[in-house]
Amino acid sequence: MFKTLILSFFLITNFIYAKGKTELAGDVLTLLIPSVAYGTTLVTGDKEGQMEFYKSYGSTVALTSILKKTVRERRPNNSSSTESFPSGHTSSAFSGATFIHKKYGIEYAIPAYLGAIYTGYSRVHAQKHYTHDVIAGALLGMGLSWYFTSENKRVRVSPLVDAQTDVGVMVSYNW
Repeated sequence: MFKTLILSFFLITNFIYAKGKTELAGDVLTLLIPSVAYGTTLVTGDKEGQMEFYKSYGSTVALTSILKKTVRERRPNNSSSTESFPSGHTSSAFSGATFIHKKYGIEYAIPAYLGAIYTGYSRVHAQKHYTHDVIAGALLGMGLSWYFTSENKRVRVSPLVDAQTDVGVMVSYNW
């Protein structure tokens, strides 16, 4: 419950300050992608994956924050903020996408990677970050998730389409 309140506050705060649809979409994706990654571990009962997510995402958020406070680069929009490098939105999105990639396979991570790329684009478009801020955020999120996440050979997630036009997702678990 407490986590949901914090997440809701963060989303509402970002929505209030978003200047356009592109920036708003980036704000949503920065939390949606890691939420889907973590949610998959909950749905599948993957306790090991949950711990790996905590390590990968937690270290991404922590290192991003430390770098922002240490580097103190000004944002390109001439605001008074000195927290441009690296992009936290981008590191968050790429951390979630890479977790999905490493844990469940590239075929399931493609939409997440596309969303993460769009998140990075939205930050440059909104003049919140320089291109090098976004690249650094992407590399940071990808690197830490790749390091902390192991492949899951027991859980498979696959698309499901049958003759009666039912569409969904099938999750299977090998004992």
